[in-house]
Amino acid sequence: MSEPKRRVTAESMAASQRDISVSEFFAKNRHLLGFDNPRKALLTTVKEAVDNSLDACEEAGILPEIWVKINETGVNRYKVSIQDNGPGILKKQIPLIFGKLLYGSKFHRMRMSRGQQGIGISAAGMYGVLTTGKPVRIVSQVSPRNTHFYEIRINTKKNIPEILNGEGDGLVVPAGREERAVFLAEHQIPWVETGTGTRVAIELEAKYQRGRGSVDEYLEETAIANPHVRLHYQGPEDETERMYERSTDRLPPEPKEIKPHPYGVELGRLADMMRHSSDQSLKSFFENHFSRVSGAICKTVCEKANVSVRTWPSKLHREEIERIFRALQETKIPNPSTDCLSPIGEDLLLKGLHQVVPGEFYTAATRPPAVYRGNPFQVEVALAYGGAPVTQSVSLSLLQELLEETDARTLRQFLMNTFAGIGTDGADKIIKASRLSTRLSPAKLITTPNDIKALYQAMKNVNISEGQSMSIYRYANRVPLQFQTSACAMTQTVMNMNWRNYGLQQSRGSLPRGPITVIVHLASVWVPFTSESKEAIASYPEIQTEIRLALQAVGRKLGMFLKRRQRVKEQADRRGQFMRYLGEIATAIHRITQEDRDKILEHLMEVARMRTQAADMQFDESGRPILPREEEDYGENVLIVEKSPLERMIVRNQESSQESQQIAGEKVAEAV
Repeated sequence: MSEPKRRVTAESMAASQRDISVSEFFAKNRHLLGFDNPRKALLTTVKEAVDNSLDACEEAGILPEIWVKINETGVNRYKVSIQDNGPGILKKQIPLIFGKLLYGSKFHRMRMSRGQQGIGISAAGMYGVLTTGKPVRIVSQVSPRNTHFYEIRINTKKNIPEILNGEGDGLVVPAGREERAVFLAEHQIPWVETGTGTRVAIELEAKYQRGRGSVDEYLEETAIANPHVRLHYQGPEDETERMYERSTDRLPPEPKEIKPHPYGVELGRLADMMRHSSDQSLKSFFENHFSRVSGAICKTVCEKANVSVRTWPSKLHREEIERIFRALQETKIPNPSTDCLSPIGEDLLLKGLHQVVPGEFYTAATRPPAVYRGNPFQVEVALAYGGAPVTQSVSLSLLQELLEETDARTLRQFLMNTFAGIGTDGADKIIKASRLSTRLSPAKLITTPNDIKALYQAMKNVNISEGQSMSIYRYANRVPLQFQTSACAMTQTVMNMNWRNYGLQQSRGSLPRGPITVIVHLASVWVPFTSESKEAIASYPEIQTEIRLALQAVGRKLGMFLKRRQRVKEQADRRGQFMRYLGEIATAIHRITQEDRDKILEHLMEVARMRTQAADMQFDESGRPILPREEEDYGENVLIVEKSPLERMIVRNQESSQESQQIAGEKVAEAV
């Protein structure tokens, strides 16, 4: 047999090999950055621009004010415009920030920030150019006399920016009022006059849809975690601008930059740092490049590694570096400083949650700072219980629009995917009450207005609180995480907890049921995302432990509230039993003693109220009991709304039962 003929040679293979730029890689793998479908692409674009604006304003010490506007420019085409009142961007930096991937100032800094890799906004501009061919339009104002306008697209072959206006150098916006107005009108720039700021506009192929995972939901959640921001928002279907007003005028404390901790450095990274170090001793090397390594700790490490403290790091051999690395892991080194973090705070979490989520009981808890892989982090949790389901706050016109926008195949999928917290049981209850088929397509439902009205009435009237599942708001460095919920360490920790201990219903391996909303916030100098799209947190044991402890803290307070409410209900039922027979008892005593029946009934009712006084418990707005004999104490960071709907219903039932028993007693007395 003849040998098979070679198709290629080593020389021909070498000739076809070339460098791949990072822009070219992500252009082909844009799903890694969150641009895997048109709806998600719109959200990712808004998210990256808003996050950058918030970071810039906070770093400059400016109370952030952000304008977000989305215009529909064609079929599945939208123009996203975001402007802020931040410090602006220098002229030479504008092309690099918006036209080059992996260019930024946050990757090497050990401090809490929203952005990390320097990919987000430039990737959004790249996606816009790929899908519409239109460049990114940027206006940056460092001062009223220093304003520049750029049109930029990214060269994916070389990962460099291409400036399309001003003969490759951009345009200067005139400073004079009249000339400025003419320039902005000529270039169709709806600039909001602020002292300084940046405006970016990206036209892209996208899909706008309200409900879960939408731009609207992202901005609402951003307002919760950033109560110091004022947001102006106008969607493609909004006639007027909506505004999320800030609830505090206090900026969060500025996080400080720290040095890496020895526990978070791998062997290869340590060897590379030593090889390129110019320090003349190991003592100065550790003090200059690491945090929490004092002279005494350095001496202990060197003794364990059998290396002199005075040795030049660049002259160490591989075996010596490996011994030093092992000695670092075996030596007790204090945790890094936590002033590099800027948590939201329990008070502001409660305010933000109460402003957005209706409920009866609110509580929050913040864990002490902890460390994973040498990186400081802190976990915050807030919880809201009760309130009307989200389905009861939807108008008929909004329901019709949501039905037109959805891509769900069945009515059950539409209810579960559009409204947060509605599980299968809740969706089935609504569909059963509306007398519609569970497999009915929303597209067919649009053609029958009577069926839409039936669904609307069922959503308004059906009580789905018992079948409602917990809603989880996930945050990382104040940024909402809206996708890959099941793959996130936060969701997994919530599901693995035993919520039955705190009075909630829960099936094994699932979220608890009930009208309950939980916020979990992770603040860290380096958030361990599972992918470049920054949608889920990796399952580090240290992080999951802190989340579980914070959830247990708020769960205990929730359990106290639910037990107290159950006791109120039981005492109210007991009082109702008393009231049912007090009229007859008063009449019988009157016949025996000839005493005034009304006085006897009044005394008996007073005794019944004393024996069932738990039914009359009242609490102030901070959750403190008003009655001095009440023994419950929820502690700090608890907010209880005036009276729950259940308590008001119990009171009404008590009064009606009491009145009916009085009337029945009087009729019995008259008959006797």
